[in-house]
Amino acid sequence: MGDRLIQFTGTECVHCREMDPIVEQLEKELKLKVTKLEVWHNAMNAKFLEEMDKNEDGTVFCGGIPFFFNEKTDAKICGSASLERLKEWAKQ
Repeated sequence: MGDRLIQFTGTECVHCREMDPIVEQLEKELKLKVTKLEVWHNAMNAKFLEEMDKNEDGTVFCGGIPFFFNEKTDAKICGSASLERLKEWAKQ
């Protein structure tokens, strides 16, 4: 797997849009890029989300968006998060 920081998002997702300025601040402060993958209108991204949104036992971790996934560390955040929580996620 790669080392991307991924935000799974949906075009019409209100909670996802609320996260946009926080994610932009994270990118600015830590000088990094968060890859946004739209899942409501892109079947390939939706399938990738389904694969990443799992606990170790195979059960669903989150089941919704926004969903944040750190490819390098497998760290996950389900739902909206503060800037501080996103920083911890990105630095892991």
